[in-house]
Amino acid sequence: MKAVSFHSVAKTFHPGGRPLHALKGVSFDIEEGEFFGLLGPNGAGKTTLISILAGLSHATSGQVSVCGFDVVRDYAKARQALGVVPQELVFDPFFSVRETLRIQSAYFGLRRNDDWIDELLQHLGLTDKADANMRQLSGGMKRRVLVAQALVHRPRVIVLDEPTAGVDVELRQTLWQFIAQLNKQGHTVLLTTHYLEEAEALCHRIAMIKQGQLVALDKMSNLLAGTASTMLRFKTDQTLPVDLAAHARVTGRIVQLPARDAAEVESILGRLRQGGCQVEDLEMGRADLEDIFLNIMHGQKLDREVQA
Repeated sequence: MKAVSFHSVAKTFHPGGRPLHALKGVSFDIEEGEFFGLLGPNGAGKTTLISILAGLSHATSGQVSVCGFDVVRDYAKARQALGVVPQELVFDPFFSVRETLRIQSAYFGLRRNDDWIDELLQHLGLTDKADANMRQLSGGMKRRVLVAQALVHRPRVIVLDEPTAGVDVELRQTLWQFIAQLNKQGHTVLLTTHYLEEAEALCHRIAMIKQGQLVALDKMSNLLAGTASTMLRFKTDQTLPVDLAAHARVTGRIVQLPARDAAEVESILGRLRQGGCQVEDLEMGRADLEDIFLNIMHGQKLDREVQA
């Protein structure tokens, strides 16, 4: 049995009477116990797919199931197996942190759940905030409470929709340590994030969607093997030659260029010298998930395309 299954999922909106195809026949499965990454640019359809999974929106066509339970026909059982941490900071300002988690427990028919609530508070650094009113918390602390709410009923499948957006380094480390621990205990994790270094470090397998369509699906190791094995990284204050600029990823002064072998590295260095570019902190390293993501989103095909 699959932890999550998407089968030919399509979703069409009609803003202003005109059809907008947010999802176009998306199909893939997530195995039990996987740490799975769902990646794509803004507007690709990630949140729409998660909303359908959580029962907050209905697919125009196709089927979605959680632990074998159809999210429409068996909504209650599917929702019981699912814990979702949303992007938005949604909270009730009239309750304390502990009261919020007790109320969330009651939604799932759980009573005398304080031992697990105490454990969640401890793991998420919320113990000293247990009796604080929700409106008194900082944005980062509210984010921690959202994570605790999603986990309060011990779901088999945990969905994290941009869980570390706008939060501090301490929360990121605390959250990933706890989620990794739950994953090792057998919980399935579905993560969407724009922090691709997090996805690369955590996820066993990756799906990428673009304009509502699945464009890549594979193990992390296979994706990394399917692109240039070497990236040339350096800093410069000069403008790159046009032919190199077309293939470069530039972040401030930092430039990254793909190079498949030593000959290509030497060719790039030669072009930089000819173009008058002074290079600092030159280093070579393996291509990372961000390189792969940009290649796919810009239409460049890898050796390994979408694999079921």
